[in-house]
Amino acid sequence: MGKNQVVDLRSDTVTKPTPDMRNAMVQAEVGDDVYGEDPTVNRLEEMAAEKLGMQAAILMPTGTMGNQTALHIHCRPGSEVIVEERSHISNYEMAAMAALSGLLAHPVCTDDGLMTAGQVRGAIRPDIYYLSRTALVALENTHNMAGGKVMPLERTREILNVAKEAGVPAHLDGARIFNAAQSLDITVKDAVSGFDSVMFCLSKGLGAPVGSILAGAKEFISEARRVRKMFGGGMRQAGIIAAAGIVALEVMVERIKNDHEAAQTLADGFSQIGGIEVPVKPETNIIMLSIKPSWFGEQVKKNPPENGDLAGAFVDHLRKAGVLSLAIDHEQVRMVTHYDLPDDGIERAVEAAIK
Repeated sequence: MGKNQVVDLRSDTVTKPTPDMRNAMVQAEVGDDVYGEDPTVNRLEEMAAEKLGMQAAILMPTGTMGNQTALHIHCRPGSEVIVEERSHISNYEMAAMAALSGLLAHPVCTDDGLMTAGQVRGAIRPDIYYLSRTALVALENTHNMAGGKVMPLERTREILNVAKEAGVPAHLDGARIFNAAQSLDITVKDAVSGFDSVMFCLSKGLGAPVGSILAGAKEFISEARRVRKMFGGGMRQAGIIAAAGIVALEVMVERIKNDHEAAQTLADGFSQIGGIEVPVKPETNIIMLSIKPSWFGEQVKKNPPENGDLAGAFVDHLRKAGVLSLAIDHEQVRMVTHYDLPDDGIERAVEAAIK
């Protein structure tokens, strides 16, 4: 890959389907999935359920629809969902839990993005008539806005035990659960064991162009088909996209470790540049940068970024050098590694930040 190729570190969703995926999509046997007649979709769903150790699974157009379908099934309107304050479900899904299901997020504040069993226990509402009821505990692994942090298996099980004791179901937003399992050196089946429902994305680190999976018990998935249709997610000859998902699960899982290594190399490079801090050591394929005024040198005093937006000015600087990244707020920048980066992408990204 040449020097002229853009280095796109905004997300692992920007990957293009591999040649194997494209071939599989062209050759996919298809049918009407709303009638349950698409053999390629059925195969993908069976494969996904088996990998997760769940009874059944359903192909969703997006991870957001997968998460929101799960919330709609688990919860009654007027109840609460316990989430970490920076979670994707409560911050980046367009308030869908309120708009579609009449639910209220009960955010738990943490230092590192990872809730503890004690925090979850304290957030579960007592059974008093004038309080809303806790209907669900929702975890996120890896945690996107915490820099791709991984929930340790022991802590996950402690939280699941608390939820079970309280009679509250647990859902996992596992958009990047294969990254988490790779980091923990465990199987995905072990990483999701004990959850009542799990969503993971095919279109992030696994590289498929479209689609996510929602998995759970047979009765749960049967109801998910109804809710998916209600939310507008019923697809017809969806085997064309399911075929790419099958390739993703067969071929792309093992190479995720390469993205983690690339993220560490990227973090090491940026940590050597004055005015840029890497506050959290990357555990998977996401790194967060904290941009300080000193990175701009004396020019920031003469011409400060508009509204104090250091991150935005930094992102714009990199963009002019052909490197794309994402400003999270006025100081933080997120970068995500993936298989579609140019061979020299990490080097070019670091070089672009050296003024």
